[in-house]
Amino acid sequence: MMIDEVLSNFPRARLMTSVTPVERLERLSNRLGLDLWIKRDDLTGLSFGGNKTRQLEFYMGEALQQGADTILITGAVQSNFVRTAAAAATKLGMSSVLQLEERVADMGEYYHQSGNVLLAQLLGAEHMSYPKGEDEAGADNALHERADQLLAEGRKPYVIHLGIGHPPLGALGYVAGAAELNAQISDFDAVVMPSGSGSTHGGFLTGLRLAGQPAPVYGICVRRDRNQQRARLQKVLGRLANMMGFDPALVMDDVHTWDGALAPGYGRIGQSTREALTLMARTEGIFLDPVYSAKTFAGLLGLLEEGVVRKGQKVVLLHTGGQPALFGYQDELQPS
Repeated sequence: MMIDEVLSNFPRARLMTSVTPVERLERLSNRLGLDLWIKRDDLTGLSFGGNKTRQLEFYMGEALQQGADTILITGAVQSNFVRTAAAAATKLGMSSVLQLEERVADMGEYYHQSGNVLLAQLLGAEHMSYPKGEDEAGADNALHERADQLLAEGRKPYVIHLGIGHPPLGALGYVAGAAELNAQISDFDAVVMPSGSGSTHGGFLTGLRLAGQPAPVYGICVRRDRNQQRARLQKVLGRLANMMGFDPALVMDDVHTWDGALAPGYGRIGQSTREALTLMARTEGIFLDPVYSAKTFAGLLGLLEEGVVRKGQKVVLLHTGGQPALFGYQDELQPS
C-alpha cells in the first residue's frame, strides 16, 4: 500500500513547517548503553510545535472542506491539543471554542492561568469549562450543545471529538509521521512513544507496518493502565484500518503498552517522571513536558531496566512536544 496515495484521499490542511529532525542523543547513548535517537516532533512549527499539529492537518482539512468557520475541541486544562487547535484555526481564518476539562484535581493558580491556558487566551479563543475529567461522551455532548447555539447564530461549527466512537482522523497524521521517520532512518530496533488518546500511537504503528518496518512500538501509558490502553488502541486501529482500507490483522497483534510510569495518574508527576525530565534536561539540554514526553522517557528507562529494551539496541524516542505545560507545573517542578 502506498501511504501517500492513500492519504491523498483525505482532505488535509498543511500546517507542518517542515520535516522534523531526528537527532542522536550522544551523551544519553553513552550513559544508558543504547544507540538512542529522538524524533523531534516538538519542532513541528505551529504554536510551539508538538504532535497535535500532525493530527490537526486532517481535522482542519475536513473542517475546511465542510466550509466551517469555527472549530470546537475539548481537553484537559493544560491540553496541548486545544492550544494547537486554536492556533491552527487562527492560521486558517477560523474561530475556536476550547472546552477545558478538570481532569487533574487540586491544581494551583499556575496550572489554571499559565502555560497552554495563557497561549490560548492570546490566540483569542473562546473558553468553556467542563467539570468532569473522565466523561468523554459528556464532554463531546457539551461541545455539540455549543455548536447548536453557533448554528442558530448562522455560524458553521466543526467539532473535533474526544470520544473513541468517531473516525480517528488525527491518526492519519502519524501514519504520515511514521513514514517520514522511516525515510530518515530505517534500521532502528524499537520506538518508544506516549499513548493517550491512541491517535498518535495507533497512527505511528500503522504507518511503520505499511512502510514494511517491523520494529516494535512501545506505547507508554499516560492516562489509563496498560490493559485499558491496549483495548482502546485496538478500537482505534480497527477504525483506522476501515478508513484506510487495509487488513487490521497487520497491526492488531503488535500493540505493546507499558504503564510503569503512569502513577500517580494523568497529569501528575511521579518520581520516575521527575527524574526522567531532569535527566534529559541536564544531559542533553532538551526539555520534556510533564504529562506526555517525560513519562515516555521514564517509560524507556523502565523498559531498559526490565530488559524489554536491551543494551546496544538502536531506539527512537518520540518527543511529542508540549513544553508550554511546564509553566503550568511550576509549583511541582521548582527545585527543592
